[in-house]
Amino acid sequence: MSAVRLLVLGVIRRHQPTYGYAVRQELLSWRAETWTNVKPGSIYHALKQLTAEDKLRAVRTEDSSQGPGRTLFELTAAGEQEFFERLEAALASVDMEEHGAGIAFMQALPRARVIELLTAQRRYATEIRDDLLAMVPEFPGRYDAPHSPDLLELWSGVFDNFSGWTGRLLTRLEGGEYHMADDGPRT
Repeated sequence: MSAVRLLVLGVIRRHQPTYGYAVRQELLSWRAETWTNVKPGSIYHALKQLTAEDKLRAVRTEDSSQGPGRTLFELTAAGEQEFFERLEAALASVDMEEHGAGIAFMQALPRARVIELLTAQRRYATEIRDDLLAMVPEFPGRYDAPHSPDLLELWSGVFDNFSGWTGRLLTRLEGGEYHMADDGPRT
């Protein structure tokens, strides 16, 4: 799954109609380039591809005194559907980049659904951690193989951290933090 597609769809959904440069600026303000593979070229490529796939619609082009006109985009029904499919998949994913993109837009879903998806993700991350740790005794000693036990311990630690972080987020969500899609209008 492409985190870039989810990010582009999500930013456009949040600010529609909007244009590519505004999407780029929004993602730069989040420092998304530090936790994803999103780059200016990938944003514009995603805009072009999503439009060709009828996930985005070009609403109009505004004149610009600073260069070519700016095309404003909005999500189509198919784009809205893809956004939610990718969002749910990202929240259940143990891929850090995808999961981060999902966390960025989790408030678009009802609280119970986010808790359900994160609980499944946490369970999966814990299983991966346990499977990695279970393999350590099967590998040759630390000095006999190319650091296999060290690498298994490294990755099990990553998944242990991931599981712990998700647990803390779940506690906050269950405690009512964050304004979710089913919480009604903000006052």
